[in-house]
Formats: sequence, structure tokens, C-alpha cells
Amino acid sequence: MPGESDLDALLRDLKPMLAEEEHGFATIPMGTGWPQGLVPVATFAEAEGASVIALASIMEGIGLDHEGGWAKITIGANSALSAVGLTAKISGVLAEAGISANIVAAYHHDHVFVPWARRDEAMAVLEKLSKVQE
Repeated sequence: MPGESDLDALLRDLKPMLAEEEHGFATIPMGTGWPQGLVPVATFAEAEGASVIALASIMEGIGLDHEGGWAKITIGANSALSAVGLTAKISGVLAEAGISANIVAAYHHDHVFVPWARRDEAMAVLEKLSKVQE
């Protein structure tokens, strides 16, 4: 099913969903192999190595050095890869609230990683953004 590209429609249908568990970011040097037990939420190949996002509890459990303390908010709107302005709007309202946002665009949805301690505030900001469009 093709995703939505109309920004106003996407914002009305934002439906942010907060994951219950803390996430973390790590890097695995190229050529070192994948740690046994790692179940990534997302990966990206960079010159420095493979960037990995996974549950912090898994990373801790397998002894993988990582930066924890991140909450994952999935944007429920089914956005087209060609949609213009959605991530800019999301990052903009979070920036206005002083909340850092690491956005990962996947095929069906965008995912926003915000500081764990500010996850409820981030949810409130995103829910307010959606209501403004109604």
C-alpha cells in the first residue's frame, strides 16, 4: 500500500506510539562479525562501522558497549518515502521544546528516538502537533 504524501493528512493522522522499553545505539566495527544474541531494531552501514539500534537490555545482556537512554516513538501515519516536511515538522516542534530527536525513516513509518527521561513530554508535544491539524 502506498504511503500518504500530503503533509496535512500525515499530521492529522500522526498517532505517535511510545515503545515501553529503553533503546540504545552502538557501533560494530566492519569485519568484526555480529555479536551473538543481538536483535537490532535498525542498522545502518557507516564508514566507521555498522550503527545499531536495539533494546538497551539486549545490548547490556550481551555486553555490547552502547549509548542507552533512548525512547522510541513510532509515528503511526503511513508516510510515503517521498513525503515532504513530516520529519522537519516533527523535529522542529521537538526542538522548540528543547528535546533532541534522532529520526529513522523506514518503509511504512518514521521512528523518533528521544531522551528516555523526556519521553512523556515528547509524546505530549507530538500529540499536540496532531491536534493542531484537526
